[in-house]
Amino acid sequence: MKNILSKKQIDRYSRQIVLKKVGILGQRKILESKVLIVGAGGLGCPVADYLCRAGVGKIGIIDHDKVSISNIHRQSFFNTKDIGKPKVQVLKKKIHQINPFSKTKIFKEKINKENVDKIFKSFDIIVDGSDNFKTKLLLNEYSIKHKKILIAGAISKFDGHIFSFNFKKVNNPCLKCFYQADLSDNILNCETEGILGPVAGIVGNIQANEVLKYILQLNSNLEGKLLIIDLLDLTFKKVKFSKKKNCVCTEF
Repeated sequence: MKNILSKKQIDRYSRQIVLKKVGILGQRKILESKVLIVGAGGLGCPVADYLCRAGVGKIGIIDHDKVSISNIHRQSFFNTKDIGKPKVQVLKKKIHQINPFSKTKIFKEKINKENVDKIFKSFDIIVDGSDNFKTKLLLNEYSIKHKKILIAGAISKFDGHIFSFNFKKVNNPCLKCFYQADLSDNILNCETEGILGPVAGIVGNIQANEVLKYILQLNSNLEGKLLIIDLLDLTFKKVKFSKKKNCVCTEF
């Protein structure tokens, strides 16, 4: 790995390069990283925003949807002029405006069992910004099978959940270990349950922070834990959970 950064790169990333846990070597790791974001909504927008600003070299974004007026209060990359446009195309354009050195690969489609391998195989870290449990559990199973890092997030009302999984480690629990019961997607439905805009931004930013810690190989992550955020009462709580017998993560 080359240790030399250009003057433009040093100027652009100087405020994080100065951190002892980043430095020139850490910034090179960020520049060479490949991260896929599933969902260009309330979580995906802040994740994409801060990862491109940090200098992540390749950012993939998958979302089949178009911008609607109800998205704008919590999906920070979009404005009124974007209504009706494909979300991934808007993000690609705005990421390029923020950092033209971050390469962006977009997929205007729904993720499913048929296309997941083709889309995911060139990325090292998967960020879940989806709004349904079917997709989350598909990402979980794929990441286990192919030993990917998965950063999962969920939001509803005033609450947020963040998980980090490194499936290169065999004894780590997975998302299904925590969500043992079959859960209704109404729990994550912003249309019926509602969501306060800043909740999405805070959870998405924590997901981006977890991604960067993995890239930098820092050990202070959420592996084996769930971070629960209640922004109504302003409480943050970590909950440990264990690998379950007969779970999908024991099959690989």
